[in-house]
Amino acid sequence: MNVDRINDLINAKPNLSTALGMEFISTPEEDTCMARMRVDERNRQPFGFLSGGASLALAENVAGVASSALCPGCACVGIEVSGSHVKAVCEGDTVTAFARMVHKGTTLHVWNVEIRDTAGDIISSVRVTNYVIKTAQ
Repeated sequence: MNVDRINDLINAKPNLSTALGMEFISTPEEDTCMARMRVDERNRQPFGFLSGGASLALAENVAGVASSALCPGCACVGIEVSGSHVKAVCEGDTVTAFARMVHKGTTLHVWNVEIRDTAGDIISSVRVTNYVIKTAQ
């Protein structure tokens, strides 16, 4: 999936993705998307671990980028995010989110997102449902 067009939109002005340090990555498969985020002062808890809220934000954003890449001329917004955090990640590490499409309807997309640390250990498992809104062009 090519996310260059969406990256241009994201990087055009400040937003949550840029504030937390997310980087979106194209993948060879049309039903997948990836993102990376370094764990630092922008997205950690006071204890030095990646915030669970930042993990959920990463998952929702990578799924949103993926849905948007599949639906030019539409706004794709998360309407449900549900996740489980299974391992802490320390400041200085980098996490990678891998999203795979589960369902592609005309108005709803469902994604499974796995977030892993640099060692490849799973950090969070998240399901995201996006609502696809057709916008005027």
